[in-house]
Amino acid sequence: MKASVDRDTCIGCGVCPSICPSVFEMDGDRSSTKVDVVPEGDENAAREAAESCPVEAITVE
Repeated sequence: MKASVDRDTCIGCGVCPSICPSVFEMDGDRSSTKVDVVPEGDENAAREAAESCPVEAITVE
């Protein structure tokens, strides 16, 4: 499973790293992914982060 953040859409609210810090981090005023592949055991948290994004900037596939 991979996660990605559309940095042009991201508003930098910080929700995703607060939900799934093993995958997402703040990079300046926007979020980014820390890993290429979501670690085993963090899939549900990555999905929750994507669902919680207020601007739908996260894709998990």
